[in-house]
Amino acid sequence: MALTKALVLFSGGQDSTVCLGWALDRFDSVETIAFDYGQRHRIELEVRLEVLKRIGAIKPEWSRRLSDDHSLTLAELGRISETSLTRDAKIVISESGLPSTFVPGRNLIFLTYAAAVACRNGIATLVGGMCETDYSGYPDCRNETMESLARTLSLGMDQAFEIQTPLMFINKAATWKLAQELGGDALVALIIDHTHTCYIGDRTKRHSWGYGCGECPACELRAKGYDQWQADVN
Repeated sequence: MALTKALVLFSGGQDSTVCLGWALDRFDSVETIAFDYGQRHRIELEVRLEVLKRIGAIKPEWSRRLSDDHSLTLAELGRISETSLTRDAKIVISESGLPSTFVPGRNLIFLTYAAAVACRNGIATLVGGMCETDYSGYPDCRNETMESLARTLSLGMDQAFEIQTPLMFINKAATWKLAQELGGDALVALIIDHTHTCYIGDRTKRHSWGYGCGECPACELRAKGYDQWQADVN
């Protein structure tokens, strides 16, 4: 039987950590990839290494399946992006209705680079934490975008790719629930103590759901989901 492989877009945040656990449960070999694009919350690039160090201890098979990690620098993306995610600017809703944290083309570029790495390493499945349920309205997080991009990458690289998005149709409360189902209290604790989601990059404040400013859209979504999950559990 052929070895099944996946490449997970792993930023070090809650969603990508849940997706990593999901992939480790399903594939024989799982590689990870991250991108330094000049993001304001670049602390995520540091915490992700700690998560990678610790996640294998949750299940013996996860340790065996976790494979190579890749890190790419995409400085030009940050340079051309006048957004609150790549500049020290207030987070507001733009005239288009999108928050100023939207980085045009980000997921399209990430997945294209990821596919190039995957193609070289004999991997046909890309895994990402894109979601169109509890999200900020980013068009490059929608299922239709992912389906279209998978087809484009397959045609353009002459290799069949699939993009798996385990969180696409679930809300943040269900994401916490999925973490519990995948890795129990150990994975939930890892997410709370070691992942980073806050757009501001604040790790000075610890909340019941993890570290962050508690006020940016990413923190609000994470906190709301955690509270709803806890209410459902109790």
